[in-house]
Amino acid sequence: MRLENARFIISVHDPKLLPPDAEPEVAFIGRSNAGKSSAINTLAGRRRLAYVSKTPGRTQLINFFAVDDDGFLVDLPGYGYAGVPLAVREHWNTLVGDYVRGRGALAGVVIVMDSRHPLTPLDRRLLDWLRPAGRDLHVLLTKSDKLSAQAAHRTLAAARKDLAGLYPGATVQLFSSMKRTGIAEATARIAGWFGEAEPQKTKAPAEGEVAGAKKP
Repeated sequence: MRLENARFIISVHDPKLLPPDAEPEVAFIGRSNAGKSSAINTLAGRRRLAYVSKTPGRTQLINFFAVDDDGFLVDLPGYGYAGVPLAVREHWNTLVGDYVRGRGALAGVVIVMDSRHPLTPLDRRLLDWLRPAGRDLHVLLTKSDKLSAQAAHRTLAAARKDLAGLYPGATVQLFSSMKRTGIAEATARIAGWFGEAEPQKTKAPAEGEVAGAKKP
């Protein structure tokens, strides 16, 4: 699997127009401005594969990117944006809800959270919303370069503990598009969902160590 070969296929605004429900799909979702598009671009080694906007709630489409013949990366619209009309938010619930609940090809979901503000009430609401679908889940704690090694250690440990109760079986890691850390771990997880290897569970760090962060 070579994520750098990802190429744009289609944008969907109407759930009835989704492409054939066949090859494995890995969907990315996250609170607006949590770094979702940047994470996709970093994993694919591209600058503008996924559109990066500083305006929350700008992207209200499901975007599909083919990865060779292995499957698709799917960029879902951001959630939690303010100042957006109710009709737009209701459309998000229908578009993303129908996709997450009924998509047979959906092999796993990556939730992108800002490591400085993980598991916000909106993130927890999304976990509640996703749980009935029983989707495999991996969390990227983005912008980890903004934290010290000690703070990153505490954040990762706390997130792992909280997720064990909120969404059993979910895995979590630190990630930084700026420093390009956490790429190998995230790529291995996606490869597992594409059927190339068993998904790697996030390994608990040894005492004094943090996954994706250097020792002080």
